[in-house]
This record gives sequence, structure tokens and C-alpha cells, in this order.
Amino acid sequence: MATAARETRLPPPPLPLATLIGRELRAGGSERPALRYGHAGFAKRGEDYFLVKPDCLRVPGDPSSSFSVFAVFDGHNGVSAAVYSKEHLLEHVMSALPPDIGRDDWLQALPRALVAGFVKADIDFQRKGEVSGTTATLVVIHGFTVTVASVGDSRCILDTQGGELQLLTVDHRLEENAEERERVTASGGEVGRLNLFGGQEVGPLRCWPGGLCLSRSIGDMDVGEFIVPIPHVKQVKLSNAGGRLIIASDGIWDALSNEAAAKACRGLPAELAAKLVVKQALKTSGLKDDTTCVVVDIIPSDHLTSPQLSPKKNQNKLKSLFRRRSHSSVGKLGGKSASFGSVEELFEEGSAMLEERLGRNLSLKAASPPFRCAICQVDQEPFEGLMTDNGGDYCSSPYVPWGGPHLCLECRKKKDAMEGKRSSRSTACR
Repeated sequence: MATAARETRLPPPPLPLATLIGRELRAGGSERPALRYGHAGFAKRGEDYFLVKPDCLRVPGDPSSSFSVFAVFDGHNGVSAAVYSKEHLLEHVMSALPPDIGRDDWLQALPRALVAGFVKADIDFQRKGEVSGTTATLVVIHGFTVTVASVGDSRCILDTQGGELQLLTVDHRLEENAEERERVTASGGEVGRLNLFGGQEVGPLRCWPGGLCLSRSIGDMDVGEFIVPIPHVKQVKLSNAGGRLIIASDGIWDALSNEAAAKACRGLPAELAAKLVVKQALKTSGLKDDTTCVVVDIIPSDHLTSPQLSPKKNQNKLKSLFRRRSHSSVGKLGGKSASFGSVEELFEEGSAMLEERLGRNLSLKAASPPFRCAICQVDQEPFEGLMTDNGGDYCSSPYVPWGGPHLCLECRKKKDAMEGKRSSRSTACR
């Protein structure tokens, strides 16, 4: 009898992934997952910042519309750009989303809003006249849908059921990204190493003027405008098996590979996991740069609510989400979703051309007013010298028509400058 009683208290075996996905499809959706998160870091220059906002609302006053935002900002040449981005980038992104739309339309509009928000943040910060810049990796989690936008070389990886590892960002380092080198030189920049007296070249590839190693950032007023704030954006949907996100600055990734970072913290709670990733990076390379890590676990609700699972058993079950195997995916999906095990890729685009980034996904039910700038979200009258989406020019200007949404004059200048067509400001080497 005692043996039988003990057997009834044993937890049920973990369900296969196919069963979990089948349940989600039959139910027409899934319960909202729980999030557990932690962060850690060590400062050398004090230019890393992070953002944790787990309680955002898509519809004010409606808890069922909640979503969460996590971000890492790695500043350079001062902290101003990183601080500004932490405080205002999300606000600019949210202002670019149409009001009064449903969840699916909101998620469809989010990639475009992220592009507009990043460019708006760059324009507003440069008005301050400060020369600092920052990387930005911004992660938006709505249910099991994860959307990541990034400029620079901070990085986000996803560790999922079966140890499937995906890189959700693209590094915008000139040394490693040939496509970005070609774009910068085509736009009028020069790419080369630091040239010492005697002609000796040292260090990583940099863009001149300015000497920045990155091809995309927010801020950096003293470099050419071909260093753009247009983010790479990737959106994926997890199965209801959940997963783990590791978001970190280059102080982590210069020391650890994606696989090493994931392996360092598998099976640990998020807060301890972030500390272990930082500890492993410092153990590997020492404190050469600011090191910041944010870990977010997206946990199925049934992993938390089952009364038969003790904390220890629950941790072991969560550990099954993070087994060893690697997969990384970079490239456009051409509007089609692609599935890799427990992850369905919904959207990916990395072009630095605003016409490509803002001119797509415009079939939303709630369209913006015809003369609202797609970037700065300011309504203006058509006779104010503005470009329209049909190429009309209400003031004689040298601009040629373009097929994208409406841009005000200042944002159109920014767009042309980023594409090397003209400069909206003078640049100087530092």
C-alpha cells in the first residue's frame, strides 16, 4: 500500500514537443507564459545600460494586453546616447504603432514601428549636439512571440527545447560584416584600419570620418550619416514549450561564443544564469570591457502551476528546454514563415534602406493619416513643403519621388543622407 501511495505522487513525465504544439493548435492558441528574468554585469568604463519593463500594456487598463520589453545598450564616447536610448527608445517605438488595433495586427506592425522608433531616437538625440553613440538591442515579448531589433554588436540568442540555439541579431561590425562594409563605402564612407606614422595599419576596420568600428548605431554625431540607426529586426514564435533569451553587450560575446554562453547557465534560474554568464566571461578574458547580461526565461504556465511538481523537479523540467545543439539563422524570409524545430520564424529584415523598411506591411486596417510622418509621427499640412507617398512635392526641392510612406522634410533629409545622397550635417574626424 505504501509503495502504491508513493507511486501516485510521482510527477508525470515531460510531454513531447509535438504533443505540446498539437494542444496549442487544437485550442487555437495557448495560455500566456510566465517570464522569469535576471541581470548582472561588471563595469570598466560605466557605459553599459539595460532596460527591464515586464509590465507594459498594449491597451491602457487592459491586463490581458500585457507585453514585456528588455534591452541592452552599450555606449561609447560617453554615456549620453545609451542613457537617452534607455529612457526614450521604447517611447518612440510605441508612438509609431497604430492605435486601436488587435494583437495580431499589432505584432505585424511592430517590425516597422521598431525601424521608425530607432531612426526617431537617433534624430532626436543628435539634436542635442552630443557626440556619444550606443548599440541597442531591444526585445519585445508578447505571449510566445519574440521580436528583436538591434544595431551594433550587442547580441540576443535564443535557447529552446532540445538545445536548439538561434541568433536573433546580426553583428554590425565592419571587421566581420562584408555586406555592411560594401554599404558604407557605396554611401560615401571610407573603411580602413588606424594608420600610424610610417604607414603601419593597426586595429580593427573602422569607418572614416569618425573611426567607428560599427556600421550601425544610435547617436555618433561626429561620424558620417552612413553609420545608420536602422535596426535588423527578427520576429519568431516559440511553441508553448518556451525558451530562454540571453541578451548581452560585446563584453560577453568577445569572451564567449553563443554556445558557451548558453551552456554556462543551462538548468539555472534566470537571475543566477545571468551572473554565471558574466562570471564565465570574466574568467575567460578578464575585465577588458563593460560586461552586461540579461537572461529572460519564457516559461509555459503548466510548468509553474502543476501541484505535482516540486521546485527541484520543476527546475529539472525547465532544464530540458536547454539541451546541446546549435542552429543559427540569418537572412530574409521573403514574407514566408519558416519553422526550425520549436521555433517558427515570422519575419526577418536587415536592409539599411528606409524605402524597403517603411514601405512594407502597410495593409493594416488602421492606417496613419496621409500627412503624418512615418518616423517622427508629426501631422503636417501638405503645403508645408513635404514629400508624400505618391511623390508629390509641394515645394520646389531637389528630392526625387519615392514610393514609401509620407516623410516630413527633416526625416526625408535624414533618409537621403543615410543613403549617401546628401549630408544633413557636417562631419568631423575624432
